[in-house]
Amino acid sequence: MVLWFFTLLIFSNTAMASEEPKYTLLEKDQAFELRAYTPKIIAEVIVDGDMREASSKGFRLIADFIFGNNTAQSGKSEKISMTAPVSMAPRAEKISMTVPVGVQQASDGWKVYFVMPSQYALETLPKPNNPLVSIKQIPSQKFAVVRFSGLVDEEKMANKVVELTHWIEIKKLKMIGAPELARYNPPWTLPFLRRNEVMIAVD
Repeated sequence: MVLWFFTLLIFSNTAMASEEPKYTLLEKDQAFELRAYTPKIIAEVIVDGDMREASSKGFRLIADFIFGNNTAQSGKSEKISMTAPVSMAPRAEKISMTVPVGVQQASDGWKVYFVMPSQYALETLPKPNNPLVSIKQIPSQKFAVVRFSGLVDEEKMANKVVELTHWIEIKKLKMIGAPELARYNPPWTLPFLRRNEVMIAVD
């Protein structure tokens, strides 16, 4: 049992060592942060289903791309390093709430994406062979963020959205995007060791 626990701890720490998107911390207030992210390249898919189904489908499709279902400049496939986090957001501009608080399936599906390693430019990143995978350049953005641990379902995400929205209002910021869920750990990580974040782009 002890060996199993430490094995999970080592794997979790290894995952946390993956490259993450670069940002400048502008403000920190307990679990809340305001960050300015530098431009980034993402690989994105649109999937349907509830949060759990969409997350699983999206992960598999993008993992397939980075593990070699692509065409590099050499004409061959190329393995792309895994980064953290894996992010998802409802495709619609606004997230729907239910009573009791929960997040409904987005009518247009969910966006699931990985940020590509910083060594790549659009011109040098291998091209996906699967047309469902899109490559996009994202400009610099500011995000309000709330960080938390544990498992995440629609209800927990919605509650964190409410908390973050309230903090944004207190700080007199303007929301300009839909809430995004960012998860940094592999699925075998113990819940209390997990790092999750809900993020909303602000102006």
